[in-house]
Parts: sequence; C-alpha cells; structure tokens
Amino acid sequence: MTQHFLLFDIGNTNVKIGIAVETAVLTSYVLPTDPGQTTDSIGLRLLEVLRHAGLGPADVGACVASSVVPGVNPLIRRACERYLYRKLLFAPGDIAIPLDNRYERPAEVGADRLVAAYAARRLYPGPRSLVSVDFGTATTFDCVEGGAYLGGLICPGVLSSAGALSSRTAKLPRISLEVEEDSPVIGRSTTTSLNHGFIFGFAAMTEGVLAA
Repeated sequence: MTQHFLLFDIGNTNVKIGIAVETAVLTSYVLPTDPGQTTDSIGLRLLEVLRHAGLGPADVGACVASSVVPGVNPLIRRACERYLYRKLLFAPGDIAIPLDNRYERPAEVGADRLVAAYAARRLYPGPRSLVSVDFGTATTFDCVEGGAYLGGLICPGVLSSAGALSSRTAKLPRISLEVEEDSPVIGRSTTTSLNHGFIFGFAAMTEGVLAA
C-alpha cells in the first residue's frame, strides 16, 4: 500500500497543504490561515482534502509541517492526531534541517525560509551557491552556499502590499495582479497602472536583488 505524506506550509496568510509520495507532490491545496478555527473544523477540512484526492486517513503515512504561526500549530497538531491518527512533525524541531545555519541568531530564521533553502539545495545540488526566492506574505531571498544557510533578505510581499494599498486609498480600484499577454508595461488606466506597477515592479526588484 502506497503511503502518502501530508505536508503543511503554515504561513501568515494561507496554509498550503501538499500530498506527496516520496519526492513527488501529487496535488496541493490552499486554505486561509485562521487562528479562530477549532480542532474539529480543521480536522473535518483535512478529511475533505483527502477525499478530494481519493484518499483516506489510512493512506497517510506521516504528517509534516513548517510553520511561522505558532498559534495555529496546536490546532493542526490535534486535528492530525484526532482525525488522521498521525502525529504532526515540525521541521525544524521534530525533524532537523541539515543545513549549517549561519544566521547571527539561528533561532530567528523562519522555518519556511530554512525549508525552502534546503529544498532548493536538494533540487539543485550542482551549483555551489544559490538563492531561493519565495513570494509569500513577505518576499524572501535566502542564500545557500554549499551546505550552509547564509541568510538573506525579507522584502514586502506582493499580496500584502496590494492589500495595504487598497485598504488605505479611497479611490483606487482593487488590484487583481493580472496582466494581458503582450500588453505594454505602461498602464493606460488606473487599473492597469496598478496591476502593472505591482507585477513589473516586483519583477524588477527580484531581478535587481539577484543581480546585486
């Protein structure tokens, strides 16, 4: 019987759930991060996710998470134990991340950044140096050299920046972050100016940081 891994990326905005076999992620789901949920509401949602993938609790061999939202961790842990009959393991913590953490204060590095850096190293073992870029609530750049995590940058996130701008301006339209194919960079309406400003602006920031 094939055993599946249920993977959780618990972020400030969303909880991303992946179902994997060995090193392949078969499918993934995105749910909103809500500390106000109960163990039962999360557990029932997990059963829905498994059913959608054609699976049940017996198909889950292990549950593994990285989290930057400590308040949600006990809820998901109890949900896994009660509804999936599996202990939720956290990386780092229960599972060590085999990178030499050279941050000045190693405990300050977010679990998501370390996991992303290690995944990048596993996916691309050839180059001695690499940079992992994650467009989440914040845009993070994380540098790896050999088997060492060197640190990186934490920049504003695309969605969080768009949400902040929309909530603080009365006349600006909602930002959809959509760009039509072959459209010019220069926006010719307020909507396209906003969308293009965010998309091309963050793209330029990324290219600039990587070129520095």
